[in-house]
Amino acid sequence: MTDTDDHRRYVFLDPDGTGMDQGWVFVVVAAPTGVVYQVQGGGFRCVRYEQEGYLIPLLGRGLDEELKEIFVGELKGRGSRGLDWPPDLLARLGKAVAFHVYGSANRDDPSPAPLALDRTRLAGIDEAWVPVVTPDGPGVLVWENSD
Repeated sequence: MTDTDDHRRYVFLDPDGTGMDQGWVFVVVAAPTGVVYQVQGGGFRCVRYEQEGYLIPLLGRGLDEELKEIFVGELKGRGSRGLDWPPDLLARLGKAVAFHVYGSANRDDPSPAPLALDRTRLAGIDEAWVPVVTPDGPGVLVWENSD
């Protein structure tokens, strides 16, 4: 974690790779928290992405398996920034990101709700970085990059 002149805190998720092959998946919900989460994405291009907000960990084994099948298997780890997504692959991605998460305690319904692929931000999709809609608004789904 670093502190910069803008007084926000920066947290790089899994900076040393110790989470490798653990199947970690997080959602960063966009919010003005003063905390910016960073992750390496983009397959072999190793792009650093960041989102200010709050972190929701998703727990369980193998949560990233379908995501890796899409980005490493189908797309060969090349990343996908700006890809013109074929409809069948986009549908698979939509299902792969539909994790059920609890939103904020400010909601009347405390039941978990599914994430949805944010189809208004398709150009921003990349390996280990997928824009989603959460129960609390826009966010990104992040997981371990394949490189």
